[in-house]
Amino acid sequence: MIPASKNNIWHYNKNLKSFASANRKDMTKAEACLWKFVLSGRQMMGYQFRRQRPILNYIADFMCKELMLIIEADGLTHQWEENAKKDMIREEVLESLGFTVIRFTDQEILRDITNVIRVVEYYIEDFKEKSVLLPPLIPPPADKNT
Repeated sequence: MIPASKNNIWHYNKNLKSFASANRKDMTKAEACLWKFVLSGRQMMGYQFRRQRPILNYIADFMCKELMLIIEADGLTHQWEENAKKDMIREEVLESLGFTVIRFTDQEILRDITNVIRVVEYYIEDFKEKSVLLPPLIPPPADKNT
């Protein structure tokens, strides 16, 4: 496992950079649709998503650091038993880092993009609601007057 560090808290794997770049240039139709109409240019409620982001030994289709969210567009090969098992392991590893993984099939993206948008918006609203309830990670500075 690539350890988190001050400079690499997102477990970015630079060894997968060329693979990720190739994936960005050769997106599936569903990935291209999701990127163009939903996730690029902060279209999704102002949040920045990145495409084909190397994390540990995986390449996430779409990732938002701020939301700790990974969105996967699954083609037909993800239905095969062997690939489904790999997806489960991958999801467990990414969730152990604090990410939430949302999976959509290519067909869901291409045939019902409105519902895909709705699911992501619901996640964001829920995330924001929970974030308001959580205490800050860094305690406020001590008051010098006390």
